Amino acid sequence: MRTSIATVCIAGDLREKLAAIAAAGFDGIEIFEQDFITFDASPREVGAMVRDHGLEISLFQPFRDFEGLPEPERARAFDRMERKFDLMQELGTDLVLVCSSVHPKALGGVDRMAGDFRDLGERAARRGLRVGYEALAWGKNVWDHRDAWEVVRRADHPNIGLIVDSFHTLGRKIDPDTIRSIPGDKIFFVQLADAPMIEMDLLYWSRHFRNMPGEGDLDVTRFTRAVAATGYDGPFSLEVFNDQFRGGSPRAIALDGHRSLVYLLDQVKRAEPDIAVEVPDIPPRIRPEGVAFIEFAANEDEAALLRALLASLGFRLAGKHIAKQVEVWQQGEIRIVVNTDPEGFAHTAHIAHGLNICDVGLTVESAQATVERAAALGATPFRQPVGPGELEIPAIRGVGSGLLHFIDRQSNLNDVWKIEFTPVEREGAPEGGLTRIDHIAQTMNYEEMLTWSLFYISLFETEKLATVDVVDPGGLVRSQALESPDGALRVTLNGAETHRTFAGRFIADSFGSSVQHVAFATDDIFATAAALKDSGFAGLPVPENYYDDLSARLGLEAAFVDRLREANILYDQDAGGAFYQMYSRTFGDGIFFEIVQRENGYGGYGAPNAPFRIAAQRRLGPAPGMPKF
Repeated sequence: MRTSIATVCIAGDLREKLAAIAAAGFDGIEIFEQDFITFDASPREVGAMVRDHGLEISLFQPFRDFEGLPEPERARAFDRMERKFDLMQELGTDLVLVCSSVHPKALGGVDRMAGDFRDLGERAARRGLRVGYEALAWGKNVWDHRDAWEVVRRADHPNIGLIVDSFHTLGRKIDPDTIRSIPGDKIFFVQLADAPMIEMDLLYWSRHFRNMPGEGDLDVTRFTRAVAATGYDGPFSLEVFNDQFRGGSPRAIALDGHRSLVYLLDQVKRAEPDIAVEVPDIPPRIRPEGVAFIEFAANEDEAALLRALLASLGFRLAGKHIAKQVEVWQQGEIRIVVNTDPEGFAHTAHIAHGLNICDVGLTVESAQATVERAAALGATPFRQPVGPGELEIPAIRGVGSGLLHFIDRQSNLNDVWKIEFTPVEREGAPEGGLTRIDHIAQTMNYEEMLTWSLFYISLFETEKLATVDVVDPGGLVRSQALESPDGALRVTLNGAETHRTFAGRFIADSFGSSVQHVAFATDDIFATAAALKDSGFAGLPVPENYYDDLSARLGLEAAFVDRLREANILYDQDAGGAFYQMYSRTFGDGIFFEIVQRENGYGGYGAPNAPFRIAAQRRLGPAPGMPKF
């Protein structure tokens, strides 16, 4: 598997781009002409610099407005290409991309265009160079890869081939399986990009909204399967134009790009094992079995307040660590770890973020396979020294520099609670009725959302739900939910575009901590509300106006609405069923707990209620006695 990326995909000058691309693990680059022109070095020096980074120049691009021109424009086009041939030889690359013409004088006619390419092929052959023809989705006469292939076929020259681009095919809604009939040796290069499905001008869509495969809505996997089925054995390359990426970290965007290619080609090979695509032998996407634990990093004062909150929610102290200042609190299948140890990762996380959720443990079929796949996708493994009697639990870095630990049932990792913790006699059974973790909500800057959605879907068997705009009094927050098919893992990614929002304030105040809230599931939220009221739980009050509007909007019975009002329970419904929500007051820098009940297959997260919840949280602030903002 040879991977490549166009230099136009990422920010920085050419030297910065090359460093980021090499560090991410790519084999080559498409050198975008503007990146070369704006760099102060000769073509020979640039070529040497590329090779010094361990990269090849897979393609030089773009050459525009070549085919089908009348004289004298035709002669000038050949002269321009001769100069580009000179440049290519200095750079040390043998392939140039010619995109279909948008020149106002360009003439139609397949034979005329094929003749131009046949003549160009002769010139390229004398220099040992090759020319690839690509159909732009907005080309004047050629905008379909099938028409571009017909031009190449009729040109009938060994130095003229086809370049296919997933965006131009899928953006035009052209069946990608039509590529399967093209001989693989006549496809000279493959460019890949995804995009959100937006109805707008094709050129503007292409220039501003492309993203990495797996980050959008186009069926890039089907496109790539069709290409691979032809026997194509050249590089798979990314060509992504995105305003957000142009302002982002070159290393982060390059890493996302390489991860997207590894994930894409792994999916292609698994879908069609017989096709000739060489991919790393890595474990398949991991099936999550649930959230094993949530870990807080805290100091002693914060821990005392957190213990009181957990007790009011019906949690009971279940165990104390054999060697560290770590406790585990439990209710149903939920485990909350409170870590006040003065050493280790949690202590470091507390120094950086204050009271925060520093670690999430996931139960998976194989912890080792999970870390192997994560490493192949560019994730950073995590290890820290373990003491006598402690287990080494596989882990990687996650959102906001937090950790993801993996526990499985194949080894003794699942017995960590018995091995590393001394049990504490509990005073009666928990009274809250909380059963499991329904979902985890991670907050981040908006520009990080694509990175982390790709992280989850490429590593785990999860799918993306439609992005939802959450209206905050301080601005919009974009929310993207990711779910495993059985709901064992649900994660919502909330992207803040401004620090004026409640989510943005959390990011700023916690210095980038990721998990802002955890939602606990109950089978009977009214019974849970009554039990928590008796245990002294300080819930989030909901304004009367909310219930008046709810009654009118959904046509609910007055007695039912009164029950919701009395318990400060929010309500939503969809075609599948109903959803109930209640909240704790905020603590720390804006952390909070949620309690939910899903009925009859409700598929959302109560998005219509989010503005009311946010307004109440902003108005009331933290619970009495809890650390303030």
